[in-house]
Amino acid sequence: MREKLNAMQQLAVDAAAEKKAFDILILDLRNRSDLTDSFMICSANSKVQVQSIVDAILEKCHLDKIKPLGVEGYSGGYWVVVDLGDLIAHVFHKEARLHYDLERLWGDVPIIKAVSA
Repeated sequence: MREKLNAMQQLAVDAAAEKKAFDILILDLRNRSDLTDSFMICSANSKVQVQSIVDAILEKCHLDKIKPLGVEGYSGGYWVVVDLGDLIAHVFHKEARLHYDLERLWGDVPIIKAVSA
């Protein structure tokens, strides 16, 4: 699916891409969830890279005066969740992403293959 990303989605995608995240996707949850409008899912090769991607997302949020609602899993570096309200970013170690397979769990929602600006 080819769709334009909103500003929050683009911020997260760009931050992740700058730190060499791969398989970046946006799941459109607007018609399926009251929790959020979308998920960003991306993968990293190591704990350090996972944390680096999260740091980049948080830095870009700070620069844009966006206050995250919460961050979970940072110290473990295996699966980190950054709650930005309308967007929840899931930064996975590649093995964790395969294990939890959020794309299959939310398999009936539109998927946007994200491209960094």
